[in-house]
Amino acid sequence: MAGQAAGELAGYSAFTGLGVLGAIFANATGAGGGVIFIPAFAQLGFTEAQAVATSFGIQCFGMTAGALAWSSFYRSEQRPGGQWAAFLPTVALCAAASIAGLWSVFAADIAAPAALGPLFAAFSLFLGIAILVTVLLRQSGPLRTTLSPLDWVALPLIAYSGGIVTAWLSVGVGEFVAFYLIVRRYEVTLAVAAAVVISAISVWSAAPEQLLVSQQANWQVVLFAGPGAVVGGLLARHLVLKLGARRLKLFFAFWLLIIGLVEWMPLA
Repeated sequence: MAGQAAGELAGYSAFTGLGVLGAIFANATGAGGGVIFIPAFAQLGFTEAQAVATSFGIQCFGMTAGALAWSSFYRSEQRPGGQWAAFLPTVALCAAASIAGLWSVFAADIAAPAALGPLFAAFSLFLGIAILVTVLLRQSGPLRTTLSPLDWVALPLIAYSGGIVTAWLSVGVGEFVAFYLIVRRYEVTLAVAAAVVISAISVWSAAPEQLLVSQQANWQVVLFAGPGAVVGGLLARHLVLKLGARRLKLFFAFWLLIIGLVEWMPLA
């Protein structure tokens, strides 16, 4: 009996490392940790509902830690007319739109256009290519510091769409917003930080539906992976600032492309 309990404990302890890895990816790129968690849970035989709900549960830990870390960095970087002037307006605008997108899906019970496998494979390929584009894109001219009229219109639409995708996959809105901000020539760390905070608010807004109503989350996994995700969320900002966003993004972009191709092959 004791040996069996020890074996189960060791098995669940591996999820702590998964939580660390997922949160580092999520909080270093602005993408959600579900990009790491969903393929792992699929390999473990989780149902689609279990995989998504469990991913939401873990991200409530990791994205919150990352959001607090990036918000602290924002306060240290805040200067009148500085490069982070767009941070708070972006977070407020996009978080509200993302929550609306999430709850549009929950309230209307809108089904995903495809099964989780092919949908996630397509999303991984899209995200990997998008990250590569942001790395290779050479920004010309001065960086933007305040939202333009175009941004005030585009960001809510993008975040609303991202919220819908997040309801299906547990990831989406952070990636969409970060990609848009980088393409629009906002400072890269601002784009990542804003995406992390928006994602944190989004996953918490979905928690009542995903963790209480659906009751599909695997709580043993959440409770072991969650603390690891907190560690990863706190480490991510330091890794970005030390190693540079470019190196991390290149690594994760190629990793995502590999995941997307591997996930897609059985479907072909």
